[in-house]
Amino acid sequence: MSPNAIYRRMSYILHYAPDNASLAVRLALEQRGLPYKAVLVDRKQAEQSGPAYRQLNPNGLIPVLETPQGPLFETGAILLWLADTHGQLGPAPDAPERGDFLKWLFFVANTLHPAERMLFYPEKFIAPDHATALRAGLTQHLHQSFTTLDAAAALRPDWLGGTAPTVLDFYVAALLRWPALYPADHDRSWFRLGVYPALQRVCAKIESLPATIALQQAEGLGDTPFTAPRHPNPPIGSAT
Repeated sequence: MSPNAIYRRMSYILHYAPDNASLAVRLALEQRGLPYKAVLVDRKQAEQSGPAYRQLNPNGLIPVLETPQGPLFETGAILLWLADTHGQLGPAPDAPERGDFLKWLFFVANTLHPAERMLFYPEKFIAPDHATALRAGLTQHLHQSFTTLDAAAALRPDWLGGTAPTVLDFYVAALLRWPALYPADHDRSWFRLGVYPALQRVCAKIESLPATIALQQAEGLGDTPFTAPRHPNPPIGSAT
């Protein structure tokens, strides 16, 4: 049996928490119709910092995807692995648009996602008396980054906002959801999705997919999780 056939038969294990970065991975799994088991990482009990979880991801971050090649962590790496392993979630390695897809996927993973993490959890990166200044700088940085990404999406490439959703679409939709909701103790008026019309279209498209409907139920995301987000009400677990 070929490796690809084995992967098609494989039931993955996704270690997740509601409305965390695992959201983008779960969307990809659902969109591609891949069998998987969702295992809750209880953030209220700080399970992500416990020894059992750190055996899977020594960095203690969510998500982890268990695969035939062992556990994968880092959201961008998991998404790219799924796209390359199963196809139909992004340009193939020999496709002409592959380079553009990769540069924006890595921009999202290396620039946008870490900036949001610092915005939401400044205490992990800086002394408390500097948190306000850090957040002010990050909101400006994120606005400029979203503006740059919006300009790319406005070109309507196949790999962002195109006919078939890609892992980049899922990653971007998640990163556009969270600034509307988090952090609860900080002014979020800087973020308005409508300022980025091409990215707003990406969110609306992802919101209409059956894959999103499955997550609305599993993670309590509400009926407009990307275009008009509300705080999640998951049946189990906690987003924070």
